[in-house]
Amino acid sequence: MKKGAHTPRKFESLSDFHRVFGLPKPFHPLVSFIDVKEVKVLREEIGSSFILDFYKVAYKQDVCGKAKYGQHFYDFGEGGLIFSAPNQIFETPGDQVSAGYIVLIHPDFLLSYPLATKINQYGFFSYAANEALHLSEPEKETIFSLFKIIDEELKSRIDDFSNDVMISQLELLLNYSNRFYKRQFITRKAVNNDLLQNMEGYLNNYFYDRKSLLKGVPTVQSLAEHLSVSPSYLSDMLRSLTGQNAQQHIHQKLIEKAKEKLSTTELSVSEIAYELGFEHSQSFSKLFKLKTNLTPLKFRASFH
Repeated sequence: MKKGAHTPRKFESLSDFHRVFGLPKPFHPLVSFIDVKEVKVLREEIGSSFILDFYKVAYKQDVCGKAKYGQHFYDFGEGGLIFSAPNQIFETPGDQVSAGYIVLIHPDFLLSYPLATKINQYGFFSYAANEALHLSEPEKETIFSLFKIIDEELKSRIDDFSNDVMISQLELLLNYSNRFYKRQFITRKAVNNDLLQNMEGYLNNYFYDRKSLLKGVPTVQSLAEHLSVSPSYLSDMLRSLTGQNAQQHIHQKLIEKAKEKLSTTELSVSEIAYELGFEHSQSFSKLFKLKTNLTPLKFRASFH
């Protein structure tokens, strides 16, 4: 099958990526450290977009500047980290390449190590590019020290300990990033509170306007799209702020509305389930009992 003009170029090997982006051959077939200033894009071989079969951790010098959220400026101006999992689509960079560094990790490199499974627990690999981790100067020094070790280890002679050392540094990089993201959620507390209020308003209007009758139970995806954030970022932000993820907030709102209807109307359980967007009343009753330890009918009976 002939590729279409707009079919993204897929990179399955680091060697191919290095060649097409005008870089020297990688020191390791499954891990690569790249200085962005050395990248020279061969557009005739890429087109407008491409897909990587690798995990990518990229530090971009100009990722944030002074990022504006709402009517306020937040975060630091020293650059930030962007994370992506395999099989995500990237736009081909322009002729002017910004300063920064990239670590590429093929999933095969993680095999036989616990990190192969654990890496999926780092939610920031599913964040959007505009949800980058903005680094303070001390945080940048920490990340850069790990970059330096990874780079030096790749350029050193390969021995029996090389993979173990690399895995340790990569896991340390991800754990520090996790810590710094938690800090970022705290420093963005005013913005996150605005998001929380917007989310509450959206869910209230969703049921008030009876959108549930047409669209069903609200989803994390639809909520995230309304708030202009990725689902993973929304859930992690909410968890840091309230202890509950986005799905739990939706369930909480569903139970709140259900209690309201059970205590103030004569609607049947099936009718209430339908109004809240459930396709089957059994699903509604199961969720209600899970969250309240009561069936809908027993909850209603407690008011009489």
